[in-house]
Amino acid sequence: MTEPRFRRYTAEARSAMLIEAGLACLAQGGIQAFTIDNICRESGASRGLIAHHFGSKDGLLSEVYVTAYKNFLAVLIPDGAMDLQSLINAAFSDELYRRDPLNIWLALWGEIAVNPTLRDAHRVQYKALLQRIEGAIARHAQERGLTVDSRALALPVLALIDGLWLEAQIDPEDFSAARARAAAVALLSHALGPIDP
Repeated sequence: MTEPRFRRYTAEARSAMLIEAGLACLAQGGIQAFTIDNICRESGASRGLIAHHFGSKDGLLSEVYVTAYKNFLAVLIPDGAMDLQSLINAAFSDELYRRDPLNIWLALWGEIAVNPTLRDAHRVQYKALLQRIEGAIARHAQERGLTVDSRALALPVLALIDGLWLEAQIDPEDFSAARARAAAVALLSHALGPIDP
């Protein structure tokens, strides 16, 4: 019996395939590789399916961004909560602090500055992540009887993670995961004392 030439997918499965193809294109070649032709080749889908499922390439890019954030949070905050040491360990883990995920973020960050659709998606995701980091800082401070402005501290913590990820792409040898973790621990320890759970 011969294999069927074409395989049918549900709308949800086809959308997921296009999103995964978009992530793969960003990982391989940055925003320049995020083209309809490359995405269709990677996913095995026709050009019309992007418009059908996402409205436009920008619509797909927004969904790719949301998926990248979900994947990131699944590693960073696997159970919906986090302590500060776990946050640092996860941010600079082998799963996140390596070429492909960092390429994806570098491409997306550059596009946010010039793409209003992506900027809107970013605002929602970034605000949610900041709130989670703020909560982790507040819990840490409360457990140790410290008085800190957790909201004011959450932003530089996230900025430090973002900055170290960026430097790792520019000079991966000089910005090892161990060095990145040490820098994050030093910043947090200065403000909050030892951060071991």
